This record gives sequence, structure tokens and C-alpha cells, in this order.
Amino acid sequence: MLIWQDLHHSELSVSDLYTLLALRNAVFVVEQNCPYQDIDGDDLVGENRHILGWRDGKLMAYARILKSESEYEPVVIGRVIIDPSVRGEKLGYQLMEQAMASCEKYWPEEAVYLGAQAHLQSFYARFGFKPVTDVYDEDGIAHIGMANR
Repeated sequence: MLIWQDLHHSELSVSDLYTLLALRNAVFVVEQNCPYQDIDGDDLVGENRHILGWRDGKLMAYARILKSESEYEPVVIGRVIIDPSVRGEKLGYQLMEQAMASCEKYWPEEAVYLGAQAHLQSFYARFGFKPVTDVYDEDGIAHIGMANR
């Protein structure tokens, strides 16, 4: 069982921020062999939120929610990640439920968008997402844009 937090960036402790950045780096940069600048300036601005799932003091699940200042831009869920040690436990479903609940709570009228790794289309479809772009390359990995409205 995970303990969930839905935090505005101003509520993140230094330790929380370090931990989530370390997990993102371990998976998105090292494991996926994808050298890119993960720290992109979006983690600590505006109304952006962070969904964290903890077990025994260790971060096991994480997603970032970005809310643009523009009323015409959708809310964006990204950096969806499960720690490698607990993959296969279906925690991704819980994580997306938490992320979608946060979007509904804070931005109930807004469309939600995500850039999914293409092989995960059916996973995100379970949360109402449909493809809205063709498959595209992002850092050497096939992705597809998906939206829920």
C-alpha cells in the first residue's frame, strides 16, 4: 500500500524534490539511456503539482501535473514513473487515478493531455485518453499525444 501526496510545488520539501528528481533521472535518463535535460524549469512554477506515492519512506510512484498560465492550454500530466523495484504491482493504475483526481479537483473544466510512450496507448486509454497526434520521436523513444476531452 502506498501513501499518496498531491502537492503544490511550494509544499515540496528539499528532500522530496531531491528524491523525485533522483527517481526521474534513474529511469528516464539512465535506464532508458536517454540523455536529456530533465530539470526543465517547470517543477517549481505556477500552479504545477506533484503526485508522490511512498512505501516505507521510499518514493515508488510519481507524476507531475503542469498547468499553463493560458486558459486555452490543457493541463498536462507527465513524468509518469514507477520505481523499477515495484513494477508489475499495477501501481501505475493507482498513480494515474491519483493524477486524474488531482486534475479533476483543481481544474475540473480543463482538458488533460499527455505525451505517452507509444506502447502505453492502451494503458492510458483506460483513463479516457485518445490519440490526438501521430506517433513522434522524443529523445529516441516513440511517443504519441493523447487527450481525455
